[in-house]
Amino acid sequence: MTASAQDNAWLRAMPWVFVLIWSTGFIVARYGMPHAPPMKFLAVRYALSMLCFLPWIWVAGVKWPGTRQQWLHLAVTGILMHAGYLGGVWAAVKAGMGSGLSSLIVGIQPVLTAIWLSSVGGQGGQVSRRQWVGLILGFAGLVLVVSRKFDAGGPGDQANWVNLSFAVMALFSITVGTLYQKRYVKPCDVRSANTVQLGAALLVTLPLAAMELEAMRWNGELAGAMAWSVLGLTLGGSSLLYMLIQRGAAASVTSLMYLVPPCTALIAWLLFDEPITAVTLAGTALTAFGVSLVVRPAKTG
Repeated sequence: MTASAQDNAWLRAMPWVFVLIWSTGFIVARYGMPHAPPMKFLAVRYALSMLCFLPWIWVAGVKWPGTRQQWLHLAVTGILMHAGYLGGVWAAVKAGMGSGLSSLIVGIQPVLTAIWLSSVGGQGGQVSRRQWVGLILGFAGLVLVVSRKFDAGGPGDQANWVNLSFAVMALFSITVGTLYQKRYVKPCDVRSANTVQLGAALLVTLPLAAMELEAMRWNGELAGAMAWSVLGLTLGGSSLLYMLIQRGAAASVTSLMYLVPPCTALIAWLLFDEPITAVTLAGTALTAFGVSLVVRPAKTG
């Protein structure tokens, strides 16, 4: 296989690898949250991730963003895609929401992204009738799952107004952050860009962490969750997301995002015994089908 063919194969595999890594984020939250408050955990995660990136940047001679405007745009995306998204997900899990449900709510992102891009002419102009049907079906599936879990789930698998609000905040943060990065952030090295984003997220998260009364209780589970969060999710997953968006593959990632909820639900069932009921399966399938209608390219010719 030639170098060009290898590069093309890697580019085709990148969205799938990203989704597999991204799915583990909700699982890691379940492992870490019993032993730490969310903002303290995330602040340590951001700091350790920066400590990994900085020597790499120095040894490799990586260039930093060239203009103050680029630093600002990267800071905004860091606040949205790290502090807002991760803060919302981890706070929702800490407040009792299960991994599967939190991933399902955030899985509505493809619908919001596709509708926005279509409404501004980014994907063929106005929203089509098929896309509106998909939007309605996607939200109907989500409501079906949430309504069954609302104040009725077991420990670690419960929906209430508090954790639902955190999950919705995470949904809008990752959606707006993805669109903002695609629109305003110019291509630059993923290592320096990620470090700027993490620094901005850390500045926002530290005051919130200082207000948390609960202390971090270090043990094997918390250390493992932290290690995977830094090495797998931040250095791996976030870097892949940045590269995919910059390479114009955001639509490809978005179309695969609806695979995250069922994958997460299966892993959560295996690891945490989170129940997978017929209603959960039906609602997840309905949401996935609705999202697929929204993101499916229109037929031409």
